[in-house]
Amino acid sequence: MKKTTFEIIKMDCPSEENLIRMKLSEFVTIKSLDFDIPNRKLTIFHENQIDQIEVAINELNLGCKKISLEQTDQIVFKENTNQRKLLRTVLAINFVFFIVEMTTGLISKSMGLVADSLDMLADSFVYGISLFAVGGTVIKKKRIAKLAGYFQIILAIIGFFEILRRFFGEEKLPNFSTMIIVSIFALIANGICLYLMQKSKSKDEAHMKASLIFTSNDIVINVGVIIAGVLVNWLNSSMPDLIIGTIVFIIVIQGAFRILKIAK
Repeated sequence: MKKTTFEIIKMDCPSEENLIRMKLSEFVTIKSLDFDIPNRKLTIFHENQIDQIEVAINELNLGCKKISLEQTDQIVFKENTNQRKLLRTVLAINFVFFIVEMTTGLISKSMGLVADSLDMLADSFVYGISLFAVGGTVIKKKRIAKLAGYFQIILAIIGFFEILRRFFGEEKLPNFSTMIIVSIFALIANGICLYLMQKSKSKDEAHMKASLIFTSNDIVINVGVIIAGVLVNWLNSSMPDLIIGTIVFIIVIQGAFRILKIAK
């Protein structure tokens, strides 16, 4: 048995972990995957095919670098018996907040909330694909991933056109208080998801929860929308909302292309 450790620079939340798990699910020579999200490291226990495995990870464009390759006598690995239950939980949380943020975003005329809702939807896609992949076929998983990726891109493009329309046209200021309040609840929801995902790995990693929360892209986005809401009120301008919306839509499209790479 061999043990190879990679540094994955852009792996900063469970969403990236699930993308990697799905990408590597077709390699029968992999016996176990050990993720250290706070330190952005992945240890793979395998028999061979490490070159092909490295190529597959690199296709996700997450900044992969092989750190070490060594022999190991370890043959017993701890399995997560609650995988389906965990995936359903985080999927439900993300999808509920997609609906909440999309609805309140449209009502309050906030593109920041609308864009953040699509980021929540993107995470829902990742967890949903992972859920379908548990016990499913690789072909089925890739078909779902392809549909999810294209759907995500279409929604983001529509969002970009709406931002342009609002930028060049006359539009009522977004409701800053709604932006702030809803984003705070979304931030809490993301924190719960990260907590559940990290807790499922090992009790010894409890001290890393804070690091996970503060390094998560989702948390940064939530904070960004909150700041945009404050600036909308302070500057009496919709520009901060349009700027954060644009940034998040770009992040959503990047995530969509990562999902599409799984479908190859």
